Amino acid sequence: MAIVAVTNRIPEVGLAKLRAEHEVRAWEHSECIPREEALRLIAGADAVLTLLTERVDGEFLDAAGPQLKVVANVAVGYNNIDVAACEAHGVIATNTPRVLTETTADTAFGLMLMVTRRFGEGERIIRSQTPWQWGMFYLLGMGLQGKTIGIVGMGQIGVAMARRAKAFGMTIEYADDYDPPAAALEGLDARKVSLDELFETADVVSLHCPYGPSTHHLVDAARLRSMKHTAYLVNSARGPIVDEDALVAALRAGEIAGAGLDVFENEPAVHPGLLELENVVLLPHLGSATTETRAAMAELAADNALAVLRGDPPITPVTKI
Repeated sequence: MAIVAVTNRIPEVGLAKLRAEHEVRAWEHSECIPREEALRLIAGADAVLTLLTERVDGEFLDAAGPQLKVVANVAVGYNNIDVAACEAHGVIATNTPRVLTETTADTAFGLMLMVTRRFGEGERIIRSQTPWQWGMFYLLGMGLQGKTIGIVGMGQIGVAMARRAKAFGMTIEYADDYDPPAAALEGLDARKVSLDELFETADVVSLHCPYGPSTHHLVDAARLRSMKHTAYLVNSARGPIVDEDALVAALRAGEIAGAGLDVFENEPAVHPGLLELENVVLLPHLGSATTETRAAMAELAADNALAVLRGDPPITPVTKI
């Protein structure tokens, strides 16, 4: 029987799978595990389930010990994991793609609707009991029909976002170093463009690319200046893809019309400038936050760990970004 450490709370379906075959040590508090506690918890573990709140680096892997076989991240993103360090330690890293595709696309589309139609502003007016009256020009937003969405990163979530945009009558552009399967693009009439052209022509830019050295501050002051002043930015991927100082400056200067953000550069801290702006919709990283999706993520992470412990190939391994 192996030892499996779980560094944060996960749905019971995942824990039950692990407990059926191995000894499980799990952090059971609602707050995130402190670093020192995490290093103690994982000592001697054969497998570790982690969340985005835990940094898996050389120190982490050394603390676990040479018997560690797998780190199963309960997320599709894995920028919290030093994959090269895992490879150097002979540890397999896995993630949870596919199971959160639709939920995360729902979140991105919701952000787009909220910011372009100014629903966030309207909701704040009602809750604050600010006097208001219907008027022909009151809180006018931008309709999506006939507008162009530019999707940065046409992976599974990007394609799911494109399907939603198509249903709303939007024209689809995308920029990606890789071409999605032809079947995924069927019926979308999506046009591949350069990143520069996408930022210059899209009415909404929606980010769905992974985060790594090549995408750090991909959206910087220059890219924001290249956007239409009537355009919107949506980020449900990873916060550091956007230079938040530059974004705040662009929003204040009217260089773009607004932004919808589910993730932040220094999460959970939020840039104070964003909090001051009415043309920004802010969510606390709710991309995959449905009961069904979080359970599926926990189950897939557990299945990955169990497969490796049995000597089988992992179901969804990751490689260096």
